Amino acid sequence: MVAITFIEFNGTVHKVEALDGATAMEAAVRNGVPGIDAECGGACACATCHVYVDEAWRAKVGEPSPMEEDMLDFASEVAPNSRLSCQIKLTPALDGLVLRLPERQG
Repeated sequence: MVAITFIEFNGTVHKVEALDGATAMEAAVRNGVPGIDAECGGACACATCHVYVDEAWRAKVGEPSPMEEDMLDFASEVAPNSRLSCQIKLTPALDGLVLRLPERQG
């Protein structure tokens, strides 16, 4: 299991666990984390699972693919640490990952 902490814009913390190989978006949806709309179901065809990767985790999570960068153009308040949570594949190396949620999606 991989532990992830989602922090809502208002500071509310959600600590969840997910299976190795799942995505951060799947973990959020399965655990009822508010603020991850995931309208496309993880197909990288929308930007409603936008998150900010905590600076301590950016190198381990990696940079977005060109396709993900194109979809981030549709997200609100994109920052250098923005990612789509559907594109963050969970591995044991990401155990303890911290993701922050934007004020609003899309």
